[in-house]
Amino acid sequence: MSKVTEVVEQLATPIVNDLGLELVDVEYVKEGRDWFLRLYIDKESGVDIEECGTVSERLSEKLDELDPIPHNYFLEVSSPGAERPLKKEKDFISAIGKNVFVKTYEPIDGEKSFEGILLEYDGQTVKLEIKVKTRTKTVEIPFGKVASARLAVTFG
Repeated sequence: MSKVTEVVEQLATPIVNDLGLELVDVEYVKEGRDWFLRLYIDKESGVDIEECGTVSERLSEKLDELDPIPHNYFLEVSSPGAERPLKKEKDFISAIGKNVFVKTYEPIDGEKSFEGILLEYDGQTVKLEIKVKTRTKTVEIPFGKVASARLAVTFG
């Protein structure tokens, strides 16, 4: 399945760049009996439905030409939303100072889920300031142990 996402990313990147947008993520997943190809696009001021539609139409034409997916699927193009995934180095760098949620492959200090302010990212380590009861604590997570990361919406 990663081959499909790689091919789609190669096809979508020039389309997205041409429109002044950013390709945040590509997912190819099976849900129930159906397959979904999802693209998440963004720009500084946010994306609108017309931009999602334009990307969808242009990418659909390229996918029809190349036909890299052997079975039926649903193509969805949308904004990554408020809880944008952090996947690339630039995602982590732009999230410094923001509240993030990180899951790890294995426990660090007995925990696998962390939410806090992203203090630093140096390509090797994700450093978070988390709240533990009434105080704050700094946690360093080796990047190789990060299973997933995203911005975390805070209320209040």
